[in-house]
Amino acid sequence: MDQANWQIGDSKTVAWIATSRRNDRTIATAIPPIYDAYATVVTPESDADKQVSDEALLDSLRACTPRLAWWLGYLETGVADVIFPSAPRTQLYWGWPYVLVKAGPDQARSWRTNADATPWHSAIPELIFPLDRSWLVSALWDDDWKCVGGPASLIETILGDDRLDARAVAPGQDVTPPGFENR
Repeated sequence: MDQANWQIGDSKTVAWIATSRRNDRTIATAIPPIYDAYATVVTPESDADKQVSDEALLDSLRACTPRLAWWLGYLETGVADVIFPSAPRTQLYWGWPYVLVKAGPDQARSWRTNADATPWHSAIPELIFPLDRSWLVSALWDDDWKCVGGPASLIETILGDDRLDARAVAPGQDVTPPGFENR
């Protein structure tokens, strides 16, 4: 894949996330507290289930922003494919390195496989948001779930999709899904 054909993001691209998040066990650790509603989506264990879950989540996100480009953030864990290995890294959260690429849902769906991701994540990028920042999906380094913030209609769609193991989360609530450990 040719990096020259894609816009690479930098610290300005994610400054809005970095400056408005908190360091606790609430949704604000991963998602700025600026949205109408929030949810967590558990990452399934099997590759087949991960693929179904990823498709469902991406379908919901695409329906919410059908014509906008997205920023895709690939977290460099030492295991996961960051798509453009020579691209500059952008630091986010606790100084974690991401490769940020302006692309879209088709690339989020196809650029990486489950074999290219960490075992507790899935093929889709660890960070995804549209240009208008109307929603944000973030899978933190050591969590096997994704945090989502956005309009209430998006969260309702996610919660109503039986292909997703999702639950609503209130802003002050511990985001750790039932039965999981917050590491």
